[in-house]
Amino acid sequence: MRGPFSPFHLILFLLALVFLLVFIQVGLLTIAFGKLGLSQSSAFLLLFASLAGSVINLPLFQIHADPPSPSNMPPLGRFWKMPHLEYTGRTVVALNVGGGVIPIAFSVYLFQHNPLAAADVLTGIALVAALAYAFSRPIAGVGIGMPILLAPVSAALAAVLLDPEHSPPLAYICGTLGVLLGADLLRLKDIRKLGTPLAAIGGAGTFDGIFITGIVAVLLA
Repeated sequence: MRGPFSPFHLILFLLALVFLLVFIQVGLLTIAFGKLGLSQSSAFLLLFASLAGSVINLPLFQIHADPPSPSNMPPLGRFWKMPHLEYTGRTVVALNVGGGVIPIAFSVYLFQHNPLAAADVLTGIALVAALAYAFSRPIAGVGIGMPILLAPVSAALAAVLLDPEHSPPLAYICGTLGVLLGADLLRLKDIRKLGTPLAAIGGAGTFDGIFITGIVAVLLA
């Protein structure tokens, strides 16, 4: 979960974009998407669709929430001026397109186009989701935080153990869906503590962890 879009998020987005360009330059993204059976053109289409979708949040429902507390904001959150979103006693829960819809749709595509056993997929997702839930924590004014390498490493290990022959697509599915389930959906009850008028499943953008989790998991598998 992430709060509303802010200059700080914009800085992170730009840094992530530069990071991705470097990734592409050295060929790591090409390797990862190649292991998933995508052509170069399909890989770039997925990448830029994720980039474009990262700024789109689809509202789902509203819940009652605690008022925001400036004293709980992290130092950078206090330094940057947040957008003007008045507190109304409710938080809008939305689904981010780049960090939620596209990873889910791509996971379904991988499951349909690879000989993966449903039992292996469900087991891997459950393992990653359990770890994501156990190690994630609500951070007031920011969102749900968790160790960045926990999900991709656990997803890669689960995929290699469950189905070594098809570990790359299994790792992507387990990593992305496991994080969405364990760190986002199972943490919906903690939204009230975030002190934000908007909480997006999949994050404020693609690069809150979902996209990187999938790519790193594939590279490790």
